Amino acid sequence: MNRPFLYFTVFASGVTSLALEMSASRLLGSVFGTSNLVWAAIIGLILIYLAAGYFLGGWWADRSPQPRTLYTILAWAALGGGLVPLVAQPVLLLAADAFDQLQVGVLFGAFTSVLVLFSAPVTLLGTVSPFAIRLAISDPLHAGRISGQIYAISTLGSFLGTFLPVLLLIPLVGTNLTFILFSLFLALVAMAGLWLAGGWRGMLPLVWIPLLLFLLGIYLAYQPIKQSRGQIYETESAYNYIQVLELDGSRMLRLNEGQGVHSIWHPEQLNFAGPWESFLAAPFFSPAPFPRSQVRSMAIIGLAAGTAARQATQVFGPIPIDGYEIDPAIIQVGRAYFDMNEPNLNAIAADGRWGLAKSGRTYDLIAIDAYRPPYIPFHLTTREFFTLVRQHLSENGAVAVNVGRSPTDRRLVDGLAATLQTVFPSVYVMDLPDTFNTLIYATARTGSIQDFYQNTTAVLSDPASPPLLRDVLTRVVLNLQPTPSGGQVFTDDRAPIEWITNNMVLNFVLFNDMETLK
Repeated sequence: MNRPFLYFTVFASGVTSLALEMSASRLLGSVFGTSNLVWAAIIGLILIYLAAGYFLGGWWADRSPQPRTLYTILAWAALGGGLVPLVAQPVLLLAADAFDQLQVGVLFGAFTSVLVLFSAPVTLLGTVSPFAIRLAISDPLHAGRISGQIYAISTLGSFLGTFLPVLLLIPLVGTNLTFILFSLFLALVAMAGLWLAGGWRGMLPLVWIPLLLFLLGIYLAYQPIKQSRGQIYETESAYNYIQVLELDGSRMLRLNEGQGVHSIWHPEQLNFAGPWESFLAAPFFSPAPFPRSQVRSMAIIGLAAGTAARQATQVFGPIPIDGYEIDPAIIQVGRAYFDMNEPNLNAIAADGRWGLAKSGRTYDLIAIDAYRPPYIPFHLTTREFFTLVRQHLSENGAVAVNVGRSPTDRRLVDGLAATLQTVFPSVYVMDLPDTFNTLIYATARTGSIQDFYQNTTAVLSDPASPPLLRDVLTRVVLNLQPTPSGGQVFTDDRAPIEWITNNMVLNFVLFNDMETLK
């Protein structure tokens, strides 16, 4: 037995098993999202499949302790991994339509079906390590050392397989081809092992597997991920599945499962009755009088494709705007499809908290648009984060936060309002009509609701005021809510955001599905 190649085989199986797991999250992410619920299901089932593989591998190795058997198993595992995106494609397209209609039964069935597809290749990959141990041990006195070496090599392969898909292959070639490349790599290792074990005669019966995988790669390279109505562009980055739709002259940015529009653009329209323009009201909660000209700088955490920046430029003029967006691919899409080319906008590809901490600037307005249940970075919800925000506000500065909620669950709104109240002297709440969005406003100086009314009256009575600002302030006045009292204060040490958002989303989806059945 060629022991160095056997160890390389173990390394290759470790790479591929984790690569399939990471790619599974992206395969499912375009339809079901990448929340921690989805991750838990993927990781949990992959571990079960691997456990089954370990058990099966030990039994199989004792019955047929031959290298040819091991590499035959590896070849079939490679084929199973390569077939996953092909077989999953029609199921995921069906699920995408079901998600748009919140058909929970179809969604659950599709989600389960796709995860079941991973059972065969991952279970077969799980057989490799115990099989390799059986083949490598010739002296029982060295069993412990050899077992340790094999599991260490497999783990090193898994380490590489964790990063290669997300950081390199998926952004470069997409999820489908990532499956094919890793499966093809594994199939070539299997072919080499069969050749070492039995020459050309041992390899020829299964040589069709890498050829089939190669043809599958050519086919899948030209297949769209989704086929949504109005779709004009889609891509995958290290962070997101990104989709651009064009409907009725408007372009919309959707991410991952597509439940929510993250940016919108129209060549002749700026008012979309959404959360983006609602940020513009924040400075007018400051003590009166507060003229529009006092807003001289702005930061946006969660820039997306620049809708809020475009609106702010129209209302406040070409003020310097720093827009923090963690995904550089979204910035590129914004520039290419959403006319995000304002000379006063500085788009920064960085996490919002890290970017703000590194910024040496202060701002008159900070807009936080990085929350989309269930994707809410907890570190952007805490008292420590909002303390950082206040440190980067000017003396008369204000912050606006866009928060998601359900019709019956306001825990997230209440908690964020309570957290903001520990940092800012004045906090206000507005429910955006006909949406599940709430805007929370806070000011660096102590003010009152009367100050907002006075500032709004001044804007409405000024004929030079932009129509967009007039509409926004009127909408806020009509939809102000009492500032909640109580609520959990979120800190870096304890911020159960995932618990709240998962519960909120599940209750809303299940409740609405039950309503459709009545």
